[in-house]
Amino acid sequence: MTRVSGKSHDQAPIKEFAWKRKLYMARRDWQLYVLLAIPLAFLITFHYVPMYGVLIAFQRFSPVRGVMGSDWIGLENFIRFFATPSARRTINNTLAISVYTLIASMPVPVLLAILLNECRSIKFKKSVQMITYAPFFISTVVMVAMLFLFLDPRTGFINNIIAFLGGDRIHFMGERDLFRHVFVWSGIWQSAGFSAIIYIGALSSVDPTLYEAAVIDGASRIQKIFYIDLPSIIPTFTILFILGVGAIMNVGFERVFLMQNPANMPVSDVLSTFIYRVGLIQLDWGFAASVNVFNSVINTILLVSVNSICRRIGDTSLW
Repeated sequence: MTRVSGKSHDQAPIKEFAWKRKLYMARRDWQLYVLLAIPLAFLITFHYVPMYGVLIAFQRFSPVRGVMGSDWIGLENFIRFFATPSARRTINNTLAISVYTLIASMPVPVLLAILLNECRSIKFKKSVQMITYAPFFISTVVMVAMLFLFLDPRTGFINNIIAFLGGDRIHFMGERDLFRHVFVWSGIWQSAGFSAIIYIGALSSVDPTLYEAAVIDGASRIQKIFYIDLPSIIPTFTILFILGVGAIMNVGFERVFLMQNPANMPVSDVLSTFIYRVGLIQLDWGFAASVNVFNSVINTILLVSVNSICRRIGDTSLW
């Protein structure tokens, strides 16, 4: 008993010293904490405070009566959603577009980063970087307008090339079978250059002595890519893959909505556009909130599951 009390007595000054040290560091670096407080306040205000509104997914919500005054109906909104004919279609469309985007978009930035890393001409490398990064800074509205101009069946230069080569002009935006291809590859065109920055940063951190040792051992450029470059970016690729799977139900709203028309509606109607119609046009806020809650729950389950699998397989995960 004496030894135990002695240890607890000795730990008191240590804890007090650690507290004073933390207080001193907080006073010394107060500017950093002020900078941290700004995004933290934004996160709390716009991401956590609105979660209070999730309650309306379980209510027959009335704006007049408010959240706490509306009638509670339990899971009725969720049952209504799965009973509607649109449920299966929107879920299938969302998954089809998301999985297609994930599979097609993940390798492209990796390939672009490796090619730029292997480029020896600095001037050519910077030119390619500028050309590939530029589309990312184009707004969604402008990008979709450009797509309509490029793919116009009468005046678009893509159809002009097809006609010049002897093919028939194609109404890309009116063909439902082509919608997913246009949507996915236009997104890759817009984001691949910017996404490659992350992999270029990972490649820049590779120890140069590894390349020197590979040259001494007689390794070719392809062998250096396979045995040095690719292993060095696998952790980054894994993290981005986990994040991509965690957002697989979030196709996005703006680009789908702008590209949507009655001809491609059967394949372009996704959960986000369905929520928009139900919540903002039909003013059924509780029903729309229930669909959004379902969307978020599926994303959370996928994120946790894929993160656990990646941690067990490759020791790389978000947590």
